[in-house]
Amino acid sequence: MKINRISVWAVELPLSKPYWLSGGRLKFEKLDATFVRLDTDAGVSGWGEGTPWGNTYLPAHGPGVRAGIETLASAVLGRDPRKLEHVERAMDLELPGHLYAKAPIDMACWDIAGKAAGQSIADMLGGRYEDGTPIASSISTGAPSDMLALVDEYRALGYRAHSVKVGADTELDIERIRFLEQNRKPGEIILYDVNRAWTRAQAITVMNAVADLGVTFEQPCETLDDLAAIRPLTRSPISVDERLETLGDMTRIARDGLAEVVNIKLNRVGGLTKARRIRDVALSHGVQCYVMATGGSVLADTEAGHLAQSIPPEMRLATWSCQEMLSVDVAPGRGSRNHNGDLTVADAPGLGVEPDLGALGEPVAIYEV
Repeated sequence: MKINRISVWAVELPLSKPYWLSGGRLKFEKLDATFVRLDTDAGVSGWGEGTPWGNTYLPAHGPGVRAGIETLASAVLGRDPRKLEHVERAMDLELPGHLYAKAPIDMACWDIAGKAAGQSIADMLGGRYEDGTPIASSISTGAPSDMLALVDEYRALGYRAHSVKVGADTELDIERIRFLEQNRKPGEIILYDVNRAWTRAQAITVMNAVADLGVTFEQPCETLDDLAAIRPLTRSPISVDERLETLGDMTRIARDGLAEVVNIKLNRVGGLTKARRIRDVALSHGVQCYVMATGGSVLADTEAGHLAQSIPPEMRLATWSCQEMLSVDVAPGRGSRNHNGDLTVADAPGLGVEPDLGALGEPVAIYEV
């Protein structure tokens, strides 16, 4: 089986309402999505998606995904997509770095490999746990009462996990955290996500001010060096998100005890082939995991759901459903959806969902042998 065609679509995914991140310093209203279909000479096709969360959140760029695929096409065409690590190495040699541009090709290869084997991606990753993964809401920064109102909206949808964005002002952040903790429901997970907005001093100030609550803070500072500096100065649990990009990052986090939790974002780390290694190091060191898409449609959410469902329940905290923040749906009624606050993956071969071609429009590029 060989890849003989790569088709690429560019699709705008508007958000249902504006979204504020990192203490309100970053605003998002739409996402630039890239969809990829790999066709093979065996008649099996696979789908991938690469959707960065804008271009100000991470070093990732919507048009850059498509530019990267153009560069990678010659290295991918003619290869067997089932040989996942061969494709991975070919891409890494052709274009060092730029992991976000490689992720949709990797995703499409996993889709094909699963279809060819007659197994879901979760089973290909080691075995699918039958329970669903809790979906974490994403609560943008605002006044404490407004943030609680957003949490209540998600509670009505069955959500039991919430990623609450803080980082605007230390005094206000302390007020937000204490207010939301006072209104936390039994059994709920609330992760306080700073998105790198605090300085070391601000992080220590807020985390120690609410240390009695035992809450977890995600990416309180910019770098892993920052986390190493504040780790001995606070007893609050830490989750690493934006600074978990490579297997080397994960080994340092585990070796140096920088965090109790990590957030594996598939597009950021380069796709499932690289993410499964990060998963294995995390699990071998007792580090719990969130698994999420960086952004995107039900295809991206379903990919994240597959990796999440391969993680034992006691080590798997939650995923995210970006699709519920969008005003468009490229695959209505299909793929992983919210079922009373859980995201589940079907026992179907491969990814288990394909987009409607009518929703994508015409390809912006086609590469062939």
